[in-house]
Amino acid sequence: MTTTPYEVAVRAEAELGEGPTWDAAAGRLLWIDILGCRVHTYDPATGRRTVRRTEQHVGAVKPRAGGGLVLNLRDGVGLVDPSDSGFRWLHREPVPGRRANDAAVAPDGSLWAGTMRYDEAPGGGTLSRITGDGSVEVVLDDVAVSNGTGWSPDGRLMYYIDSPTRRVDVFDHADGRLSGRRTLAEIEDGAGFPDGLTVDADGCVWVALWQGAAVRRYTPEGQLDRVIELPVPLVTACAFGGAGLSDLYITTARTGLTEPPALAGSVFVVPGAGKGVAQPAFQG
Repeated sequence: MTTTPYEVAVRAEAELGEGPTWDAAAGRLLWIDILGCRVHTYDPATGRRTVRRTEQHVGAVKPRAGGGLVLNLRDGVGLVDPSDSGFRWLHREPVPGRRANDAAVAPDGSLWAGTMRYDEAPGGGTLSRITGDGSVEVVLDDVAVSNGTGWSPDGRLMYYIDSPTRRVDVFDHADGRLSGRRTLAEIEDGAGFPDGLTVDADGCVWVALWQGAAVRRYTPEGQLDRVIELPVPLVTACAFGGAGLSDLYITTARTGLTEPPALAGSVFVVPGAGKGVAQPAFQG
């Protein structure tokens, strides 16, 4: 097992930085501040950054195949048009006390969007599959904090995290259907809670550890073989980006910290960490 060094990509004070996603068409990183109601972009080639404010808490942002963005928002899923000016709801289903959380785009271009209750009550969250025409199917309905979701390079496995369980689970996946749920890895007491994840070209699963100050990589067999230690406790998610998808970007948070470290809420990067898999854009 090796420990990997990091750099600071974006120095920020995000309250709940989350959801890094590489937008290949635009050559930029997308990420969000959930509680700050902000969508951020960062171009590592030029250093250019933009910030878009949302009207409500935003759980995830992903690129759309035809341009623009899809947002997992408190009250549902919305679309930003390619000109970055117009907005419309694709699916709106407000539930009192519930908000959006992490989301991922499946190999078929559907959005798998998670929710959770603000009080993190068990069973209060869901994981739903949303297609480009706005059709919605609840895939998992007994969730506390729906978090990291990702697929193996061949699309036959789906990895999933419901954070309070301390597990990284794996399902068999075919045509948008899940079966055979089992545990890939369990995070031991004292090491934090699993949050966001990404899967690399070797099929290894990288897991951000909330209250764990680290990102871990697990092999397809569930063996821990790599650790990235960070100078902040609330590590939220990770994703590969850059021209060769070899740089690992990591988001962090500062919410609830009485004396947050100087870099809490920043985005970190590990250059040359591995080889990522090109992520599909939302087909909607």
